[in-house]
Amino acid sequence: MAESVTKAVIPAAGYGTRMLPFTKAVPKELIPLVDTPVLQYVAEEAAAAGVREMLFVISEGKEAIVEHFRSDPELERKLLQCRKEELLAGIRKINDQAEISFVFQKQLNGLGGAVALAEDFVGDDPFLVLLGDTVIDSADGCSASRELIEVYDRFHAPVIALTPVAAEKISSYGIAGGREAAEKILLLDNIVEKPSPGNAPGNLAVTARYLLTPEIFRMLKTTSPGVNNEIQLTDAIRQLMGFQKVYGCCISGQRYDLGTCSGFVAANVEFALRRPELRETLGKKLVNILKEKNIIEK
Repeated sequence: MAESVTKAVIPAAGYGTRMLPFTKAVPKELIPLVDTPVLQYVAEEAAAAGVREMLFVISEGKEAIVEHFRSDPELERKLLQCRKEELLAGIRKINDQAEISFVFQKQLNGLGGAVALAEDFVGDDPFLVLLGDTVIDSADGCSASRELIEVYDRFHAPVIALTPVAAEKISSYGIAGGREAAEKILLLDNIVEKPSPGNAPGNLAVTARYLLTPEIFRMLKTTSPGVNNEIQLTDAIRQLMGFQKVYGCCISGQRYDLGTCSGFVAANVEFALRRPELRETLGKKLVNILKEKNIIEK
């Protein structure tokens, strides 16, 4: 049986101002999660869900992203000579699984503007959108992308990933509301970008993953700039609700936003502690630091 969704758009054009000065020279999407760039985790999630064509939306100054995914025969030859087959397989993995292409977003006018650049790439097919600075840890081996595809296969309509957030964080996210259509699935009736808690349709935040259909491009062409004077994808999705059903899926995985200093540090500690070769040494160091800082009792 053919995969229902085989294309993904991965926006990675933003400035990354929350991680300056590091991101002045290095794209925020290449920030390491232990020893692997965030963007690689995102691409591997898409590939594992059945994606065979990926379009990265990048901007001037982010050519390092192209270099990261470009084949490097000389490096591969050296790894082969040194019999470092595991490292070689790691750098070849995505290129072996998917065809990768790039488009430059010349005007940084928001997520909606980035997605609009994918119209020719998408054609008449449904497609995933995965934000390039966010890792979503899969639960029970089922990634957020796979969960969205399963909902799409069931309802044959756009679906976005959702997770509950605390009231004080509502104004930092797109917030969706609707009625229950099935377990963990909502038929959406509203979506608002960064509302105040009093004006939010609920506490379910849009969570860096979308599965959309080509109809979204018609909406994007008539969407006016919204929050931060940017073309908001959430505004286009809200318009789309007037023409077809749009669903939300409360995903199982945990979101790690590597675009903030606190998120970056916390995620690196957690992911490092999962590595057998790092767990014991790092765990002891962390306990000693916490004791020295009087955060835990000595």
